[in-house]
Amino acid sequence: MEDELEPSLRPPTQIQGRILFLTICAAGIGGTFQFGYNLSIINAPTSHIQEFTNETWQARTGEPLSDHLVLLVWSIIVSLYPLGGLFGALLAGPLAITLGVSMNIQPMYLGESAPKELRGAVAMSSAIFTALGIVMGQVVGLRELLGDPQAWPLLLASCLVPGALQLASLPLLPESPRYLLIDCGDTEACLAALQRLRGSGDLARELEELEEERAACQGCRARRPWELFQHRALRRQVTSLVVLGSAMELCGNDLMYAYASSVFQKAGVPEAKVQYAIIGTGSCELLMAIVSCVVVERMGRRVLLIGGYSLMTCWGSIFTVALCLQSSFPWTLYLAVACIFASILSFGIGPAGVTGILATELFDQMARPAACMVCGALMWIMLFLVSLGFPFVMEALSHFLYVPFLGVCACGAIYTGLFLPETKGKTLQEISEELHRLNFPRRAQGPTWKSPEVIQSTEL
Repeated sequence: MEDELEPSLRPPTQIQGRILFLTICAAGIGGTFQFGYNLSIINAPTSHIQEFTNETWQARTGEPLSDHLVLLVWSIIVSLYPLGGLFGALLAGPLAITLGVSMNIQPMYLGESAPKELRGAVAMSSAIFTALGIVMGQVVGLRELLGDPQAWPLLLASCLVPGALQLASLPLLPESPRYLLIDCGDTEACLAALQRLRGSGDLARELEELEEERAACQGCRARRPWELFQHRALRRQVTSLVVLGSAMELCGNDLMYAYASSVFQKAGVPEAKVQYAIIGTGSCELLMAIVSCVVVERMGRRVLLIGGYSLMTCWGSIFTVALCLQSSFPWTLYLAVACIFASILSFGIGPAGVTGILATELFDQMARPAACMVCGALMWIMLFLVSLGFPFVMEALSHFLYVPFLGVCACGAIYTGLFLPETKGKTLQEISEELHRLNFPRRAQGPTWKSPEVIQSTEL
């Protein structure tokens, strides 16, 4: 019966689903999984590394470090991770054009490789692997595994395993069809990649859409990062990328992870059991990342972002009140614990996943690698600042430490509601045309969309 159907009506083959699934896993295991895993494993040996630092200093100088200096050294150690990520992000744009590698272009690679109806869900799998990395790091960091005082060097070195797995598997998978056609001009290779990713169905319509995007970018070169800030045709895209990318890192989700341990202890959780409760926080984000991946094509990107940031604002406010009242009403500590889980759930349903696909969906093929580079650099810079300054902010603001992050969450929800267009169910070409109309409202009646570089050349 299946052979009698038109090619365009045939159901996806098992091979198609298998290739796409393996592509997602290979890109994720050495990409955002590494990001979440490294963020997580550094928390388990915190006290061990601080003791090691103090003992080493005392052995060399004869005097111990003050608590303030120990905190400063620890902040510098933690912040070196995002600093290294920043240097990698600066290479992401050029490497995306020549090789298609690095964590920062993972959502772009997946978004370009997936069919339109699955693009959001596939690209948001990056958030799933981030949360999975966090949970795995929390599990491996248990005292029974690699979290004891002697094994922490092995814990920090264990990130080599997922990287090796990606190196072994990624070269066996297909390249992005858009990259092959638009950047390389290789129609045959593009068609071969589409056949591997989609199966034996009718690919004529999708190939036609790719050809339309290729024609729109004809005569244009790959854009450099600083050029994104110079073109009016990219104003809304760049603003959205900067505002929402910054909001994701400054919304206080990392704060919830960092503060969870002390809140759990004050709430009466035995110190030996706190590490298991912390695994529950990572599991919450993983659960909601999976849920958001399922519902994103039904509910849309805007709803998930607005809902996520609004709920985080709500839970963060209650969390602050609960901390302030804990001396008078001890039961508010249990409320604070509930707010930690609720805030992480809210972050996972929207900001954690949707923010990562903005660079893929809001920019055309010529600007997309540079946008991923800007997005990645911005993320690592913000993470560096948070890692370096958060311990001192927590010490200075005490119970009010979440207040600055409440403003960030509120701004993220408001900006999304006012300025971010919905991209659900649209081709990348249709998204570019809509953004062109928003950037040039007086030209909304124009016949065709042109790339920003073509617009600038005609204006000059």
